[in-house]
Amino acid sequence: MKGQQGSNRISSGVIAAVSAAVVAVGGGAAWVASQSGNAPAPPNTTQIIKQPGQVVATPPSNEQTANIYWLKPTEKGVDLVPQPVKIAATQPNQALEAAFQTLLAGPTEGTESTTIPKDTKLLGLKMDNNEVHVNLSEDFTTGGGSTSMMGRVGQVVYTATTLNPNAKVYIEVNGKQLDVLGGEGVELDQPLTRESFKQNYPL
Repeated sequence: MKGQQGSNRISSGVIAAVSAAVVAVGGGAAWVASQSGNAPAPPNTTQIIKQPGQVVATPPSNEQTANIYWLKPTEKGVDLVPQPVKIAATQPNQALEAAFQTLLAGPTEGTESTTIPKDTKLLGLKMDNNEVHVNLSEDFTTGGGSTSMMGRVGQVVYTATTLNPNAKVYIEVNGKQLDVLGGEGVELDQPLTRESFKQNYPL
């Protein structure tokens, strides 16, 4: 009987050792599988990474600086003076549209002024290669003499070319190219550039 009991103890010990080895090997295999590329992702990982409707903040690098141009009286006439504005935009077209909205709203401080009628609205703006098309409401053509007319044209041309000083500008009113401005008949030889404005429309 003692021999049989000893034999039983040995068998139980062997079984326990084998079982522990199997568990260890199984756990190791599971760990290896979890580290391999073929292992399935944890249940919630995909949902956490790709949550629908997640809002992504605009990085600071998308902020652009554009200049809008006001008129400042001098002893000899009128100067076009820039005012830099920082605009959060991902596309140049968006930055330029925001600049024009600020321009049409009029100056809020300083000695700068504008001759653009206050009710003028931006109906559209298109940038195509080296060209900028600015579509304004009919209010743009009302009020003021020739100096006022040339001043507002300069404001539009210089603001439109703030991101590309060499761009060609087309001014439109209600979708049609503007060839004559105001009752005094200021002719606009379009496209307009900064250089052509300096030469043909002295302030």
